[in-house]
Amino acid sequence: MKISLKSALTSGAAAAALVTLTACGGSTSAAEGGDEATAETITVETNNGPVDIPADVERVAVLNNTTFATLKSFGIDPVAVPKPLLPNEGYEDWESDEAIFDAGSHREADLEAVSEAAPDLIIGGGRFAEYTGELEKIAPVVDVQPDEESEDGWVGGLRHQTEVLGEIFDEEEAAGELVAALDEAQAAAGEATGGETVFLANASGGKIDNGAGRIGRLLEGLDLEDSFASEDLDGESVHNDSGLAPETVAEADPDWMIVMDRDAAVSTADDEFTPAESLIGALDNVWADTTFFSEDQIIYLEKYFYVTEGIEAYTAAYGQIAEAFTK
Repeated sequence: MKISLKSALTSGAAAAALVTLTACGGSTSAAEGGDEATAETITVETNNGPVDIPADVERVAVLNNTTFATLKSFGIDPVAVPKPLLPNEGYEDWESDEAIFDAGSHREADLEAVSEAAPDLIIGGGRFAEYTGELEKIAPVVDVQPDEESEDGWVGGLRHQTEVLGEIFDEEEAAGELVAALDEAQAAAGEATGGETVFLANASGGKIDNGAGRIGRLLEGLDLEDSFASEDLDGESVHNDSGLAPETVAEADPDWMIVMDRDAAVSTADDEFTPAESLIGALDNVWADTTFFSEDQIIYLEKYFYVTEGIEAYTAAYGQIAEAFTK
């Protein structure tokens, strides 16, 4: 995989990574051959500061689930991935390939497998952020995980992440197309929305709960009002019961409902779970008179949104919102 040495400078508030040449030994001088010196490493600005990485990555361990789809679209074959975090569809080749080491899940990480894979670069962060120090002993770690608390928000972070990956793997054009598609979809969703209220829901543990802590990021750039914005929730709140009762939702009477089906995303073929649509349908006695239910103004995010959450997932979600609100 050849790496572009072009600087990754972007304009506007969503600043992309700065990639600079790092001096190194073994370069060819002008006196020796008339050619310009060839750098062997580049420096990438990450969430943990500047990181020197190989200028020609041959073996990459991909641990951050928000980058899976992007790197797959680039044609990257990783040497290690956390196979338990792979969506059940679309990654069968990575899952079944015995040459790709299984890094385990973030809850039971197998760092020895990552080391055995002998990567010369690790795409980390996200669910594996706590292991950065240990992973750095194996290979350079690039953490460009989006952060909704940053100045540019989660969506701005997705742009930045994609542009950095494009620089690293010499896929700037493909990365630019992904960013352009996100911008277009977000803009369309923003134009389609006009101050409506919305219940951001999560289907988990066989019930419908408040998912704003995880999918509230979708409201960036949109003209929508979260009906339960006052709730003190974060991204990990989808693992717990917030105590939000169906009757409370009915009383708030949101105009729309956007649903993430966490149960569907994490369940295997052997697991029994009730899909979000069935859970919502079973609440018709409580929600029959609500606007979102009676007007069928419910948007179900793609099945594996919870385990992807990258630029492709957000582009698709904004596309769903734009389409639903313009009907």
